[in-house]
Amino acid sequence: MTEDLKINFLIVDDQQSIRKLCVTIGASLGFLCEEAESAESALAYIEANSPDIILVDLRMAEMSGLEFLARVKNMLPRTEVALMTGYGSIESAVQAMKLGAYDYITKPFRVEELKLTLQRMAEKVRLVAENEFLRERFQTETALHGIVGSHAKIQDVLRMIARLKDTHTPVLITGESGTGKELVARAVHFRGPYSKRPFVAVDCGALVPTLIESELFGHDKGAFTGAVKAKEGLFQAANGGTIFLDEIGELPLDLQAKLLRVLQEKEVRPVGSNKAVRVEVRVIAATNRDLEKSYREGSFRKDLYFRLNVVAVHLPSLRERRSDIPMLAQHFLDRYAPDSPVRIRPEAMNAMLDYDWPGNVRELENCVERAIALGCEQIGLEDLPPAIAQMPRASFAVEQLPTDQPMAVPSVASAGSSSDLEEIERATIQRVFDEVDGDKALAGRLLGISRATLYRKIKRYRIQAKPKAAAAAAGRSQPRSSWQ
Repeated sequence: MTEDLKINFLIVDDQQSIRKLCVTIGASLGFLCEEAESAESALAYIEANSPDIILVDLRMAEMSGLEFLARVKNMLPRTEVALMTGYGSIESAVQAMKLGAYDYITKPFRVEELKLTLQRMAEKVRLVAENEFLRERFQTETALHGIVGSHAKIQDVLRMIARLKDTHTPVLITGESGTGKELVARAVHFRGPYSKRPFVAVDCGALVPTLIESELFGHDKGAFTGAVKAKEGLFQAANGGTIFLDEIGELPLDLQAKLLRVLQEKEVRPVGSNKAVRVEVRVIAATNRDLEKSYREGSFRKDLYFRLNVVAVHLPSLRERRSDIPMLAQHFLDRYAPDSPVRIRPEAMNAMLDYDWPGNVRELENCVERAIALGCEQIGLEDLPPAIAQMPRASFAVEQLPTDQPMAVPSVASAGSSSDLEEIERATIQRVFDEVDGDKALAGRLLGISRATLYRKIKRYRIQAKPKAAAAAAGRSQPRSSWQ
């Protein structure tokens, strides 16, 4: 067992013989053992250290074990504490458990009894730590820094991220504002071997025009008025890692020429300096503009465009992947109200599915955050922004959600359970399948999913094609919704 994996064990007792016995037992289990002769000295130790498990005597001179337990649980909620005493009583044992004690041991105790208790406490500490680690890793690997969705277009983006994470190739990310371009850049960086190296994000559109060069490449002392000392630029700050140039299309043409030189020569020249500084940086750029059109019009350098556009990743707009809206909504509910069972009513979800989301995922996030801030427990039409709630409803050939019951939008993890989202999915696939007379290839294209995925869904929901006339009759008897 390495030092990092060892359990830190603190024994608090005013009897030296008891402390020495406990240290011996703890050491035999591979623990790192410390001892304190009073609750006060133990608390002083805890202020600078974080023991995993503590064994404390119930009766001590200045502070009782119960008082000490309450202080420890306030300072270190995850530390496991067991009490020991020669004056055992049911009342004190119950009180100790209410305060969060792991166990209650009566003196004199047998060595094997104490050993077993300590082993169980250590196992609980390890399980809690492992559970936290796995939860963090699961969130990182499944959500990819907030990139959520099962639509074919976003899955293509995730596959591209997986292929790019181990490379040092320049990447150009395109997509409308609010689609998550910086999230993709961070996912490429933090999922690869550069994850422990710097990631520097630069909003090119927000830089002051007269200071852009200084911000990017740094400056020497006295280079201009106010330059009282030398300063590193953002490229130097990102040395060895990744620099993310957001809205690269906003850079002035003269700065584009200097950026091109940095990319070609792999060195920067601070303002006011004659000395070049070597930098090794991976460049990820992003834009919501059509850079190809820009270079044809002369507002963006053609050579810089091709230098940046080695690998292109295009992010779809939210209206291109409407089927991800319930999943994204739940993702933001979990973020902004993690301990509250907030629900989205079907009429509100239908309105969200109808809306075109010009601000894309960022606008959806703001919509959910707004409803949470207003204290909504069931998000209805009245809780949505007016642009969404008052939008005229269109009519597409997909079954509408029933509005008589509130709907809890399921998360990714609940995709295998019976839920309203599954019913929406089943009804959508059935309706499209009926409309195309069972043509699986056409149905898959209309739904935006692969044929293999469609086959699995058909098998899972036991979907069968109905005659078109019957499907149309069924459609007239059902209320209609506006998403495909």
